[in-house]
Amino acid sequence: MSSIAAAARIAFGTPRKLPRAKDLHGRVVVVDVAFAYDTGGDSGGKAGNFEKTTLRFIQDLGPRLAAWVDHHDHARHADFRSDPRFVLSTKQEHPACPEMVTPELVARIGAVDTICCHTDFDGLCSAAKWLRGGLEPYAGADEDARAIDTRVGKPGPIGHRFDRALRGRPNDEGLFGLVVRHLATGLSDATLWVPIDAAANEYAAQEEEARRLAHGFARISGTPHGVAWVDVTGQRRRSYDKTLLLLLGQERETIAVVADGDTIALAAPFDSGIDFLALLGLSGGMPTRVSVPRGRLAEVWAALRVSPPD
Repeated sequence: MSSIAAAARIAFGTPRKLPRAKDLHGRVVVVDVAFAYDTGGDSGGKAGNFEKTTLRFIQDLGPRLAAWVDHHDHARHADFRSDPRFVLSTKQEHPACPEMVTPELVARIGAVDTICCHTDFDGLCSAAKWLRGGLEPYAGADEDARAIDTRVGKPGPIGHRFDRALRGRPNDEGLFGLVVRHLATGLSDATLWVPIDAAANEYAAQEEEARRLAHGFARISGTPHGVAWVDVTGQRRRSYDKTLLLLLGQERETIAVVADGDTIALAAPFDSGIDFLALLGLSGGMPTRVSVPRGRLAEVWAALRVSPPD
């Protein structure tokens, strides 16, 4: 691997939970971390999630921010169009982030000291690809990332193996580091599969719970799309895979809506043309998957043009 790979440290972040800039070493590149978006409603004049989280992080890094590479839609992308450090696209343009990490981009940005990435396969693969100078960790890795991130088609056996592990332990930073290491070294150390496969085995219980909860979906006819709706608040026996539950809802109707506690999650197929961001007045994220506070549920039904369920 290159000198870039030998020097760079790995940090992990999500749109709403970024590391502190002062804890990141040297020049920093951010990959597959979406700009934070607001869930709507009256903010009372207070700064929104983007200002409090994303913009503050950018400002705190200052000139140490070498690049920000992301493929999630956001209205504030336009603010950075003239800044060459920001390589931003929509989900439609780039269904997954690793394909945006090219040898040309890595060479243009130059040596970095820290890579901050999202914690799903898409983000970890992007970090590993940066470490490899823009080269795929294995043949078909970019395609696997697209299948996993869009849920259109099926990933190959390697991508499937990683994806199940990350779903089994979605908050395990130790596992994230192992995945990046395994990918960055081109899967050369077979012993690294042992802890990764152990995490994948833990996913079976979450998958089973999601399938059990899916039996509670109610189908609601609407215009122009039908909705599959389930409220799992108080119904859960253990942790479950919400993404899988939403996909199971989409097998029943085009749009799946899952209520869990104070959160309402909505999802539609990646190629459906549905834009929840526009329908609900959200500033950014994935057009076909969003979460909003439960207090906006009546607004959700109105936006989807369906009658509220009993």
